[in-house]
Amino acid sequence: MKMYAWLIALLFAANTAFAETTPLDASIAKLQHDWATAFYKTPEKDKEAAFEKLVKDAHQVTTANPGRAEPLIWEGIITSTLAKYQSIFSAGGTAKAARDLLLAAEKIDANALNGSSLTSLGSLYYKVPRFGSFGDHDKAREYLERALKINPDGIDPNFFMGELMVERGEKTKALEYFKKALNAPARPGREDADTGRKAEIQDAIKKIEKK
Repeated sequence: MKMYAWLIALLFAANTAFAETTPLDASIAKLQHDWATAFYKTPEKDKEAAFEKLVKDAHQVTTANPGRAEPLIWEGIITSTLAKYQSIFSAGGTAKAARDLLLAAEKIDANALNGSSLTSLGSLYYKVPRFGSFGDHDKAREYLERALKINPDGIDPNFFMGELMVERGEKTKALEYFKKALNAPARPGREDADTGRKAEIQDAIKKIEKK
């Protein structure tokens, strides 16, 4: 019996290790690191070009993995980030493309990547200037509240909800969300993104406390 138990444990460990290193997981990890590098370490003047290239890379991953929510989420995140660095003439169409990607991911699996499609949709709806269907704080809050139900202690949903509270003039609530985000559990393999995000959170807290 002990031998069989040992063999089962070994097979389980092997299967788990294999599951953690699938081609899709590796592709998503690369997109995550490339996004963090482009967003936090690339000079401002080079960000648009960096994200234009990264959008193409992300689309290749999406195309290679039809029916999966994870690549759609990251193509949506990267596309929405590109909009941040584009002119107003281009940003609207790019933001809509990002929204469509994230909605498609949500439809497949709203829980994928700890509800990241919901988190990203929430941030998109309050960050994009008010044109078309964007600039909607109520819709942004609805998405972020759903994301927080899935990932209540996550750094991103708490950070974005904090930003939304700042936009709404609710600074006390904003501080609560920012401090919770600052104390969020570390994300293994996403140390670069966590470091950059925590710096953003600390800056946001300082701005509120100075006023």
